[in-house]
Amino acid sequence: MFATHTLKNINVKTIAFVAAFTALSVVTPMLLHVVAGPAAGRLFLPMHLFVFVAALLLGWRAGLAVGLLAPLISYSLTGMPLIIILPLIITETALYGILAGYFYKTRKWNIILSVASAMVLGRIMLLTTIAILPIKISAIAYVLSAAYAGVIGIAIQLILIPLIYKSLKKYISDEKI
Repeated sequence: MFATHTLKNINVKTIAFVAAFTALSVVTPMLLHVVAGPAAGRLFLPMHLFVFVAALLLGWRAGLAVGLLAPLISYSLTGMPLIIILPLIITETALYGILAGYFYKTRKWNIILSVASAMVLGRIMLLTTIAILPIKISAIAYVLSAAYAGVIGIAIQLILIPLIYKSLKKYISDEKI
C-alpha cells in the first residue's frame, strides 16, 4: 500500500502567504520592467525580495517554494528570465530561500546577517552550479556581473526586508511549512 502523509504542519494561512509571496515575486519584476525598463530586474532584483521575506517569516521550506515557483511562473507568463539563465535564477532564488530561512529560523541569526549570508553563500553556490551545468557562460564573470549590477537592489533589499518583515510578522504565526 501507499504511505500516507498528513498535512498537519501545513496550514491554509501558510499556503496563502506562500502563494502571495510567489505572486509578488512574479508581479513586482513585471511592474518594474514597465516603469524602469528592461534592465530593472538585474538592477533592483525584485524577485529576490519576496523570496527572502517568505523565508524569514515562514522558514526555509517556504523560501524554497517561493524561490522555485517564482522564476518558473514568471518565465511561463512573460518569457523572463531568459531560458538560458532560467536554471541559474531558479538555483539562486531557491538557495536564497533555503539559506535565509535556515539562518534566521534555525540558527537564530538576525535578519540582516541571515539575508547577507544567504546572498553571499547563494552566489558562491551559484558559481558551482554554472560550472556543473552545460551552459556556455563564464561562472565568475556571470556572478561578478550580477553582483555588480545588483548592488542597488542588494542595498534596497537590506533596507526593505526588515521593514516588510516587521510589518507582516503580526499576521503570520511561527508555524512553518
